[in-house]
Amino acid sequence: MAAIGIFVHVLTFRLPRGGSGSIAFIPFLAAAILVPSWIAALAIVSAVVIAEFAKGGSPIKAWFNVMQATFAISAATVLYKLVGGASLLAAPSTRLLEGAQSNAISVLVVSAVFFAVNSSLVSGVIAVSEDGSFLHIWRKNTFASLPYDLLSTPVVYLLAWVYATSGWAGAIALCIPMIGVRQLYKTNSELERVNQELLELMVKAIEARDPYTSGHSRRVAHYSQLIARAIGLGGQQVERVRIAALLHDVGKIHEIYAPLLQKPEKLTPAEWEVMQGHPIKSAELVMTVSHLADIVLPVRHHHENWDGSGYPDGLSGEQIPLASRIVLFADTVDAMTTDRPYRKALGETQVRSELTKYRAKQFDPYICDKLLASPMFGLLFAPGQRIPTPVSSAAPALTRPRTLRAM
Repeated sequence: MAAIGIFVHVLTFRLPRGGSGSIAFIPFLAAAILVPSWIAALAIVSAVVIAEFAKGGSPIKAWFNVMQATFAISAATVLYKLVGGASLLAAPSTRLLEGAQSNAISVLVVSAVFFAVNSSLVSGVIAVSEDGSFLHIWRKNTFASLPYDLLSTPVVYLLAWVYATSGWAGAIALCIPMIGVRQLYKTNSELERVNQELLELMVKAIEARDPYTSGHSRRVAHYSQLIARAIGLGGQQVERVRIAALLHDVGKIHEIYAPLLQKPEKLTPAEWEVMQGHPIKSAELVMTVSHLADIVLPVRHHHENWDGSGYPDGLSGEQIPLASRIVLFADTVDAMTTDRPYRKALGETQVRSELTKYRAKQFDPYICDKLLASPMFGLLFAPGQRIPTPVSSAAPALTRPRTLRAM
């Protein structure tokens, strides 16, 4: 089991926030339930040492990985024995599958403890090194792989059972398709990361045309996540809202908007009419990416008002996609909490007052009430959470009747 672990541990893959993942935990945990003692723990730690230094890289990271593996497997082994787990090698081969049900709790405990210790240590170190939020990094690195980790628990027992009944040859034969599945997951994970990085690159390229709005889309995406959580949306829904917010102004890359974005004076009615077309341009660009089809309408309608006075289609109430209503809040909050040539950024009390004032006019009253009553509202103003905005003296003086949002 330790030798198999060495092989698959070398094949690690990057996680979103700087961590890495592999399926080495499957043979390692199988070893722990085959021989729940210091012998298995020593074999596993030795395997991690060999694998880490075979990969090369930073010695500090290598020793950290060794230490976290030591803590994780030791804690898992101790708790496995405390809840009544026994060595599978000590049981007659004819009784191994019969004992699967009685060992189920023990195997779940060893897996849960191993994952908890491992993910907490890794996320904690990344949070300290990046001065970030532990919970945010833990969610980012753990949630995507959590279903795979849960489904792998029976595989741990199966691998241990095959080893106990068929020896090393059977265990290796079982591991071959496991490694194939792992490579497929790695490919999918890398594709998702590349797609996200390309989206970020495109947004930064667009914002580079107007230094004043640098960071705007990323801030709106961050605020949209907080607001989506405040109203109780699930993880996948929150992520789609975040992507819609990140791309809500992508249409401004069109050349017709360049002089308007850089104009220091107020826009004329004709210019304002041109600017109101940017949600349509944004939606058209998003539509060209097949896996973003579900956010085309949220992007198109992020400037629609609850009372129907918005643009480009004058939708009202529940006709407006939920993600659009969330992005509208986030867009408005960013407009109010950044310095403008004609006013200073508003504080939390002032923003609360403005949102209340335009409740059921510009904003969805349900979202407004949930947001203002949620602890998430205060996080919109948390120190260190905002992406800085460079101040430009040439920034356009944007004012318009009945609305609060930025262009």
